[in-house]
Amino acid sequence: MRRLLVMRHGKSDWSTGMSDHDRPLNRRGIEAAKTMGRLLTEVGEAPDHVITSGATRAQTTAELARESGDWTAEMEVTDDLYGTGIDTVLSVVAGAPDVERLMIVGHEPVWSGLVAHLTGGAVAMKTATVAGIDLLVRDWEEAPLARSEMVFVLQPRHFAPVDP
Repeated sequence: MRRLLVMRHGKSDWSTGMSDHDRPLNRRGIEAAKTMGRLLTEVGEAPDHVITSGATRAQTTAELARESGDWTAEMEVTDDLYGTGIDTVLSVVAGAPDVERLMIVGHEPVWSGLVAHLTGGAVAMKTATVAGIDLLVRDWEEAPLARSEMVFVLQPRHFAPVDP
């Protein structure tokens, strides 16, 4: 069995006038990415390897989560997770290194579609949400045809500190 962590990037800053690919995170997105990194470590779900979209907001989300969670996971950046479809995402997952817990960081609407495809359930993949899915496989190459089950869905708004 392998665990796939599907993380959507944090909230981005639309006011910069930058291209979609280059748009950065806003303050809320930065804090949410850090919150999720710490949270995943606290609950024993830190990934062994991270593959992120090359879009600035996704890459920054992955970097901040990794740093805040003090993960030792290597991080891989690919534009194959940007502006793509479910089949391409599953191909990226199938090519992942031999690790038990893999995180992919990317974008809507593909992330909600991927979670539904794998688990048969609808999940609102809001910004910085992480869905944990167990794939009933021996290695990642089997991911495209895997039976799987949803284990958890974590949203940063449920764990963020409350302003005084």
